[in-house]
Amino acid sequence: MNELQKSPVSPDEWESLKTFTQARIALGRTGVSIPLRESLAFKLAHAHAKDAVYSALDISFFLEKAKQAQLPLITVKSKATHRDEYLKRPDLGRQLHEDSQHELRSIQSKPADLVIIIADGLSASAINAHAWSLVMNFREKALEQGFTFAPLVLAKQARVALSDEIGILLQARMVIQLIGERPGLSSSDSMGAYLTYAPAPGLTDERRNCISNIRPHGLDLTLATDKLMYLIQQAFRLQLTGVSLKDDMITGNEFLE
Repeated sequence: MNELQKSPVSPDEWESLKTFTQARIALGRTGVSIPLRESLAFKLAHAHAKDAVYSALDISFFLEKAKQAQLPLITVKSKATHRDEYLKRPDLGRQLHEDSQHELRSIQSKPADLVIIIADGLSASAINAHAWSLVMNFREKALEQGFTFAPLVLAKQARVALSDEIGILLQARMVIQLIGERPGLSSSDSMGAYLTYAPAPGLTDERRNCISNIRPHGLDLTLATDKLMYLIQQAFRLQLTGVSLKDDMITGNEFLE
């Protein structure tokens, strides 16, 4: 029997565009199918995405980092008792557990401009990898501008709206929530930052601003920090966040029309 010959991989005319994106383009083809290596890479990426969804916050890491930085850090949880319930019942991830409500009330936090919430969301692995560096970079710049901070909060089984109740209980004028975003097949480590001015129960997402895709292969931490500062300064000037607050920051990286 003759040895089977490998089918050559036909080149793709979009190959040059791969320089600008991690998206699955220009995969080439073998006959009428995509090459085996691309098929295997897809399955691996899918596995990474599933792992991200079921990943857990590295609580000991954040507690140690906060201790080293001499920053108070409070750990809270939503009403979702485990990961499967969190995924099936998004409403529970938006509600603060009674024990956490009691703990935040007992702190009697003084009014502050900002509270930063570090939340697992749909990719705790993204938060474990990127959140602390962004927190420290941002705090340094915000303190230089005279902003005051409530204690840091680490939130488990959290959805975005959980930040509203936390913000009220800690008497913060604005909430910044760093949260793991829904993993894509080329971005299982993507973190988002949600900003809410005057947090209150029942707010919907048109009252928030989001900085998305914060990660080394997306929006890098330096630019994300600058965007956070810009939006927060504008939010306090206008006394609002959401659809009426536009990101008009000029970075020098915009595409020319």
